[in-house]
Amino acid sequence: MNVIKIAPRGYCQGVISALNIVQSAAHDETLPRPIYVLGMIVHNEHITDAINQLGVITIDDKKKTRAELLDQIESGTVIFTAHGISPIVKQKAIDKGLYVIDASCKDVIKTHMLMKEHIDLGYDVIYIGKNGHPETEGALGVDEHHIHLISNANELENLQISNDKIIITNQTTMSLWDVFSLSEKIKEKFPKAIFIKEICNATQVRQEAVANQAGAADLTIVVGDPHSNNTARLSQISVERANTPSYRIADLSDLNLAWLKGVETVAITAGASTPTPITKEVIDFLEVYDELDASTWDTTSHITSDKVLFKRK
Repeated sequence: MNVIKIAPRGYCQGVISALNIVQSAAHDETLPRPIYVLGMIVHNEHITDAINQLGVITIDDKKKTRAELLDQIESGTVIFTAHGISPIVKQKAIDKGLYVIDASCKDVIKTHMLMKEHIDLGYDVIYIGKNGHPETEGALGVDEHHIHLISNANELENLQISNDKIIITNQTTMSLWDVFSLSEKIKEKFPKAIFIKEICNATQVRQEAVANQAGAADLTIVVGDPHSNNTARLSQISVERANTPSYRIADLSDLNLAWLKGVETVAITAGASTPTPITKEVIDFLEVYDELDASTWDTTSHITSDKVLFKRK
């Protein structure tokens, strides 16, 4: 089978930094124990399993906020994830006497600072993001009164802001095209609003790569955790921008061979939190796959937790 290996793909610098921080903490005997991560350090179950093997405890529940998760930790060290953290939650951890390590992505921190600076200058902020996502939760925590979440155009109808000074910004892992389209609709209702795009560069180049390269394939496979927002956007972009059907898989074992029936060329990409060995295993499988040769049909994944982390820097 012909395989288009879309590049760039996989780990971004924010993920690499967060994983280095967790691995360093796990090996630092001076840190108070136990060591916890508040939520998944990045949205990938393979990574979560791997750091748990290092003795780092992940506290996660998709139905609970970071503040609620923090209530489960009474002592030791807490690591905040790459998605960013609300200043309120960070202060709560300090007040509880926990040793705090912040692994927030620098692009997320930049967005927090941007919003804070403008609010201090008298602006309100319209934040385009996915409701319930940890990055959105952290961003809204910068200021509970002057940041207004919009996830889709339908929510605009009920949004009322009397302030003429408004900026529009966004979650860093949203679709470039979705953010632009929604920002245009926001500006129709609030003509004086200033749009400041905060899609991170790593997200942007990966999305543009899919839009530009997936069109040459019959099918796009996106490798990434089902909880990963940036992975979901890559699959969406394949369909909407490249007109190429797409499926998401966490690893090789999720690959449904029925998807490959009649497919001659497949494009492969991966979310920013997807370990390279997992993507490579999928690529290796597809390069030898033959619809007529049953010996090439085994989709058993052989990736173990010790293979998904890299050496510490």
